[in-house]
Amino acid sequence: MALKIGVKAPDFTISDQHNNGFTLSDCMGRKVLLSFHPLAWTSVCRKQMKSLEDNYHTFIEKNTTPVGISVDSVPTKHAWGKDIGLKKLRILADFWPHGQVAILYDIFRKVEGFSERANIIVSEDGIITFVKVYNLPELPDIREILDFLP
Repeated sequence: MALKIGVKAPDFTISDQHNNGFTLSDCMGRKVLLSFHPLAWTSVCRKQMKSLEDNYHTFIEKNTTPVGISVDSVPTKHAWGKDIGLKKLRILADFWPHGQVAILYDIFRKVEGFSERANIIVSEDGIITFVKVYNLPELPDIREILDFLP
């Protein structure tokens, strides 16, 4: 499946850093930012997740739930989230089956075994409204996302 604006977002359920389940369809009525990052414990991924945490209240004001997603395991996400000081942001473990959500969204890099760095916005009714894939060393511009959201 190639991601396209205007198509229904594939539903999924995976665990966050606290081993609590997250199901995309449970968020209907709110927009969702799926912020994919390749791997925990890397500098650009850290900055990407910290920018979401630092702007968490702005996302909530814009009726948007931001989440980070990578192929790391729940224990890794838990330790990393603690290390970088995440208090509000949920970071999801797309660990097993390995990369299942990244595969659903057609952004899994098979050679490396992790996802692209990407931001995908899902509307209140489950439709993809924004897709941007970044170069791996590129930090996504948080203003671009916040300005896109009404």
